[in-house]
Amino acid sequence: MYVRTTLVAATALALSAALAAPALAAPAAGHAATREAVRAAVAAGVTGVTATARDAHGSWSTTAGVGDTRTGAPRSPYDRYRVGSITKTFVATVLLQLEAEGRLSLDDTVDRWLPGVVTGNGNDGRRITVRQLLNHTSGIFNYTADDDFGRTYFLADGFLRHRYDTLTPAALVAIAMKHRPAFAPGTSWAYSNTNYVLAGMVIKAVTGHPYAEEITNRVIRPLRLTGTSLPGTRTTVPRPSSRAYSKLAETATGPTYDVTALNPSMASSAGEMISTSSDLTRFYEALLAGRLLPPHQLKEMKTTTPVPGDPNSAYGLGLIDHTLSCGLHVWGHDGGIHGSSSTAATTADGRHALALNYNADWTGDPETVIEAEFCGG
Repeated sequence: MYVRTTLVAATALALSAALAAPALAAPAAGHAATREAVRAAVAAGVTGVTATARDAHGSWSTTAGVGDTRTGAPRSPYDRYRVGSITKTFVATVLLQLEAEGRLSLDDTVDRWLPGVVTGNGNDGRRITVRQLLNHTSGIFNYTADDDFGRTYFLADGFLRHRYDTLTPAALVAIAMKHRPAFAPGTSWAYSNTNYVLAGMVIKAVTGHPYAEEITNRVIRPLRLTGTSLPGTRTTVPRPSSRAYSKLAETATGPTYDVTALNPSMASSAGEMISTSSDLTRFYEALLAGRLLPPHQLKEMKTTTPVPGDPNSAYGLGLIDHTLSCGLHVWGHDGGIHGSSSTAATTADGRHALALNYNADWTGDPETVIEAEFCGG
């Protein structure tokens, strides 16, 4: 889930795709290029940045800017923050684990597990597969692009009144069902947060447990991701953490709002998670190294569909393959939610990983930091 203040964009609340993986490039000596890219982001207007990299030499972190504009407190390498659509990789991992256990098939229809949920206005869950949810080829409308939803939850007047609303997954899907599909299932690609709300619902239908419980038991606890949580309707971010800032407008001008406290049920399984840079590098390392999925399921996860308009990116199953300027592919995901913009990128073998967060959602390009870390500037 990705929030930019240019909310009219079709990808509002979606992840900007910036990640992928064939060869391994030597990192810049001492991560100097990464450190300078982080500082440059703050100089260009990002409130604060925290980043962590892991490679054969161990773990390294850097920060710049402030975590609280009122007190001047700096960002911390231990900050917990909302990671938005990075949640999607965790959801896809659980569904692929369930496939490996023989409890579902990626080619099952959505209607098999959620009968009658995807219906109306040309939507038909009998024609859409679980795989098509995970790789965004379902054609289902992105509920966060609904005009009423945008005015209510992304613009200042609406957000300040509704930031603590609780929204159920069924209510989010119902918003999407008011719209016709973007295309027939399997005929094109379009990012839709609705796909992953439905994916979370499928996890519950298969297991009898909420998706958050399955992610916690299958991924968070085994990897000891102590800074990672799925808050549900909890409105606060656990400490240590920084404040999160947004313009809550369609432009990058005007007042800046503290949007740290919100009810993340508006993101649900498309983007509710909280994590840390250290936890995210550990997760993606484990995933790409084959510690969370058998080889067949990891291969399925890395089977990609081109992203229209971005020749350097392709989307797998909750995983983005992105080619950097130096020719290196990194795999991972971007994510955002009000006041928080995050990126995680990892080489194909999981041996070199980076995760970072900006605590502002209207400015800054994390691609420059990724390029610096993996290509040396």
